[in-house]
Amino acid sequence: MASATTQKHRLAVGLGFLTPNILGFFIFVFFPLIFSFVLAFSNWDLRLHNMFRDEPIQFVGVDNFIRIFMDRDFWRYLGNTLFFMMAIPFSIIGSLIAAILLNQNMDGNSSRNFKFLLIGAVLVASISFLTICGLTGVSLTTVLTGIAGLILMGGVLGGTTIYRTLFYAPHFAAGVATFILWKKLYNPNAGPINQFLEPLLDRLTLIVRALPQGSGTAGTVLLALLSWGLLLIGLRYLRQLWLEKEINTLGAFVVLFIILLPVAVTYSWLEYRPVAIALIAGTVGLLIANGYTVIKQRRERDQYHHGNAIGSALVVSIGIMTLQFCLLGLAQVSYYLPSMAEDVLNPPVWIADYYWAKPSLMIMGLWAAIGSNNMILYLAGLKNVPVELYEAADIDGAGRFQKFWHITWPQLTPVTFFIVIISVIGGLQGGFEMARTMTQGGPAGSTTTLSYIIYNEGFESGGLGYASAIAWILFLLIFLLTVFNWKFASRYVND
Repeated sequence: MASATTQKHRLAVGLGFLTPNILGFFIFVFFPLIFSFVLAFSNWDLRLHNMFRDEPIQFVGVDNFIRIFMDRDFWRYLGNTLFFMMAIPFSIIGSLIAAILLNQNMDGNSSRNFKFLLIGAVLVASISFLTICGLTGVSLTTVLTGIAGLILMGGVLGGTTIYRTLFYAPHFAAGVATFILWKKLYNPNAGPINQFLEPLLDRLTLIVRALPQGSGTAGTVLLALLSWGLLLIGLRYLRQLWLEKEINTLGAFVVLFIILLPVAVTYSWLEYRPVAIALIAGTVGLLIANGYTVIKQRRERDQYHHGNAIGSALVVSIGIMTLQFCLLGLAQVSYYLPSMAEDVLNPPVWIADYYWAKPSLMIMGLWAAIGSNNMILYLAGLKNVPVELYEAADIDGAGRFQKFWHITWPQLTPVTFFIVIISVIGGLQGGFEMARTMTQGGPAGSTTTLSYIIYNEGFESGGLGYASAIAWILFLLIFLLTVFNWKFASRYVND
């Protein structure tokens, strides 16, 4: 009897400690979740339903969702959200490179450290001397060079801790203050970025004018061919995984779709149609010529490898897709560059321009993302790579790239796949703070994302029902990605 009383007492004490957390969950999470779900099927609009207008809230069924899918602006804002997410591969690659560099041992009085210290001291001394002598006109270059010298000296004297702190500082300081700072940097008239670019663009104008006629078109063709070369690399990588049965049918189709996406939109993107037609025709012919052979060769192989590489394949394919889009964008610029150079090439107006607003915010986000938590995760992953693998590779005579590709990268695949999933989820949810602070969603809605339109519809326009429906669609997208994570991460990566 005493034992039962003691157990009830312990249960009551435990529930007493858990009660604040349970109440907080129900009040701030569960109830708002259910309430927003009910709102999604209603016509609640603060402009119609308030203390001054006695109109009842009505149940409208799925009308809000039908309105969303019929609204062209919704698809445009979804496209903006996906466009911003194209910076994710660059941020992941940058975080990985930063982690590899910061994982190096900088302790000790090695000759390499002495060289870095000497270079930093020379940079700081030279910039200080030129500043005292009245150097003007390249102030941004002067400041950046001086800062680079100080960082070099501080890293050598203080070890990797200094470098890790400096790399992580942008992420730690990210917020409204950082957005306002970058807004000043992007100022088209007085911003230091445009002041730095003006002399470079003046020289580029002279170079473009001196080029023979047709150079712009030739540059477009060359960049398009480079993009197609990346496609061939991706298809070859996918073919190897497919033949070795390191990837299943569903994964192969997903990776193939990602790799072929840039070519699929080439005709509507590139103004120089012959190049677009050639890329599409070449890709279709390549798929037809190799498709049957690849399937036949795989059927003839009976050995099955359990090390499925879907996680690595997704990361590589997304990186290839992003580089393809970048090369096609540069191809478009090359096509128009000669006509643009007839006048003086001026620096962009950045966040005030419809076409430059999204890349401007992506550059700012990339600056903060390289030294973010992704870098910390990669540093932790690098610490767990067995040293014996590198020692065996050294004995076999493997180079740096071979050790990275066959040891470091496979060992970091679980970390990379986790980072990709978290980054994609964050990308779908993000974009509100920086757009709200820097561009107000403009110009012409070019930086408006799904999270921003939820805020506009719910808190500025007052359409709570419509905003809740958009929020639940965003939740559905994130939920599908989470299910995808459960399916592939635990089965193919964690082992």
